[in-house]
Amino acid sequence: MPAFEFYGIDKSGKDVKGVRDADSEKALRSLLKREGIFLTRVGKGPRKGQSLLSTEVDIGQYFERINPMDVAIFTRQLATLTKAGIPLVEALAATADQTEKPKLRKVLVQIKQDVSEGASLAQAVKKHDQVFTDIFPNMIRAGEASGTLDAVLMRLAEFTEASVKLRQKITSAMMYPIIMVGLGGLILIGLFVYVIPQITQIFEDTGAELPFLTRMLIGFSGLLRDYWWLMILVAGLSIWGFRRWKRTPKGTAKFDRFMLKVPIFGALILMIGASRFTRTLSTLLRSGVPLLTALDITKNVLGNKVLIDVIDEARIMVKEGGNLAQPLKASGHFPPMVTHMIAVGERSGALEEMLTVVSDAYETQVESRVAGLTSLLEPVMIVGMGITIAIIVFAVLMPILQLNEFVQ
Repeated sequence: MPAFEFYGIDKSGKDVKGVRDADSEKALRSLLKREGIFLTRVGKGPRKGQSLLSTEVDIGQYFERINPMDVAIFTRQLATLTKAGIPLVEALAATADQTEKPKLRKVLVQIKQDVSEGASLAQAVKKHDQVFTDIFPNMIRAGEASGTLDAVLMRLAEFTEASVKLRQKITSAMMYPIIMVGLGGLILIGLFVYVIPQITQIFEDTGAELPFLTRMLIGFSGLLRDYWWLMILVAGLSIWGFRRWKRTPKGTAKFDRFMLKVPIFGALILMIGASRFTRTLSTLLRSGVPLLTALDITKNVLGNKVLIDVIDEARIMVKEGGNLAQPLKASGHFPPMVTHMIAVGERSGALEEMLTVVSDAYETQVESRVAGLTSLLEPVMIVGMGITIAIIVFAVLMPILQLNEFVQ
C-alpha cells in the first residue's frame, strides 16, 4: 500500500500535514474527510522502512498554473450550487472538492475558511488577486448587496469563458504562421551553417574573384557559424533592454502608441480593445456595479496605455456630470460604431444592452479579421521564403557561371 504525504485544514481552520497509507488519493481524501480534515494537497510519501531521501518529489506543483478557464469552471459550478439553494460555505467546499488542480483547491479552501469566519465572498476573493481579476470582487460585492449572487456568478462565468474563447481563437489562428516562420528560419540556418560552407570551399580553391552578392553570403555564413554565441548574446541583451524600456511609463506609452499606428495590426488591436471594453463594462453594469467603478475596472483589461488614458479622461468627465460617449469620440481611438451605440444607450437608458450588441459585433469582426489575416500571411510567407531561397541560389550560381565562361 503506497504512503501519501498530505496537507490539509482541520475543523478549526488550522493547517495540518502528515503521512498516511492509502490505496489511492481518492481513498486518502475519504479517510481524512471522516477525520474532519479537508485535503488541499497530496504527494507520495515514504513507505514504511523507506528513507526520506528516496521519496519522490512532485516538481510539477511548483510549475502549476491556474488559467482563466479553471476560474470560469469554478465560477459556473459555484453559481449552479448557489442557485440550487445550497449554503455558500457548503457550495465552496463542494467546488473545492471537485477541483483537480491542487493550487486552485488550496485557494478555494482559503476562501471557504474566510467566508465561514464571517467575511463576505467578495472580501475573500479579493485576497487572491493573482487568481481573480478586479472584476470578480466588484461584481460579487454588487451581487451580494442585491441578493442576486447566483446570477452575477453566472455572468462572471460567461464573461470569463467568452474572453478565453476569443483569446484561443486568436492564438490558434496565429499558430500556423508562427510555425511556418520558425521552420523557415531553421531551414535558412541549416543552409548558412552546413550547406554554404561546403560550396564556399570549392570557390576558394579556384582563386577567382567572387561576385559581391556571393561574398556577402559567404561572410554572413561565416559570421553565423563562428560567432553564433555572440549573435545570441546580442539578441538576448536587446530583448532584455527592450522589455526593460517597455516597462517604464514612457516606454509603455510610446510602444502602445506605435502599435496602434501599425498597418493592419493597429486596427486589429483597436477592435480587440473595443470588444474587451464593451463586454467588460456591460457585464459590470448589468451586475449593479456603479459606472465610475466599472470604468476604473474596465480600463485594466484593455492592455494599451493610450486606450487606458482615454478611459481615465472619460471617467473624469462622467464624474463631473458629462456623458461617456463624448470623450471616447473626441479621442479618435474608439470606432464610430462604439461611440454612437454608447450615445444611443445613454439617451435611451439601455446602455448595458447597447454595449452587449457592440461587443458581440466586434468579437465577430475580430474573428473574421484574424482569419483573413492568417490567410493573407500564408502566401506572403511563401513568397518571402521563395525570394530568400532564390537569392541564395543566385549567389551560388553566379560564380559557377563566371567560372564556366572563364574556362571557355
